[in-house]
Amino acid sequence: MTSKSKWLSAPYALWSVIFIIIPLGMILYYGLTDKTGAFTLDNIIAITTAGHAKALRLSVLLSLVSTLICFLLAYPLAMILANTKTNKHHFIILIFILPMWMNFLLRTLAWQTLLEKNGVINSVLTFLNLPNLKIINTPAAIVLGMVYNFLPFMILPLYNALAKIDKNVINAAHDLGAGSVYTFIRIILPLSVPGIISGITMVFVPALTTFVISALLGGSKLLLIGDVIEQEFTRTSNWHLGSGLSIVLMIFIVINMIASAIFDKDGEGSML
Repeated sequence: MTSKSKWLSAPYALWSVIFIIIPLGMILYYGLTDKTGAFTLDNIIAITTAGHAKALRLSVLLSLVSTLICFLLAYPLAMILANTKTNKHHFIILIFILPMWMNFLLRTLAWQTLLEKNGVINSVLTFLNLPNLKIINTPAAIVLGMVYNFLPFMILPLYNALAKIDKNVINAAHDLGAGSVYTFIRIILPLSVPGIISGITMVFVPALTTFVISALLGGSKLLLIGDVIEQEFTRTSNWHLGSGLSIVLMIFIVINMIASAIFDKDGEGSML
């Protein structure tokens, strides 16, 4: 069985080599070399320039805000789902997962249609003689797009962690005289930390690296670090600088993965 298992894992290993290891190797090569092929750290140090540093700061700020909003929205909902009957919460979870089956670009384009100057929302407000919203091409529009697209990635790990909490532990706390607030602070919240860390990682990382949401909802006025990297690859064809900036983002991703591994050693907060 061991020999057969190794052969069965061969397609996955081949997939990993072609689509993970080789692309990462190319990023590291281009990021650590110049156009002559000589070793250099200039592509990574370029993140300290005014334009790149501003894009990185804005990306981190909007990612943190989006992650916080997702957490504040997802935690109460995950608690409600964890306490509902089995035949009901599966249907509710399906409602949140359904939008993920639609193409990511189409979901973002839909929000652009809703929020633009002559979009659906402003058309309705005009019909009702109410002032129009000026949200498109602003940081608020980007945050809204991030929250909408990444909220399910926060809900599912939180729900999974909360659903695994033994109800007898909570009942025992109530029997010993603990109130709802005390039980939440001392029992529920600590036991849900793996789900919290997993959810933060799964929202913060894609929010930090996104460029589609900022391009469509933020316009050319707001450049996130993902937009800068995308432009370096597609417009200026400067793969070395684009790869160097990508390595900086990879550092953030590695930090998040380490934090997730430390606080969720048993994978209790995973989405599965």
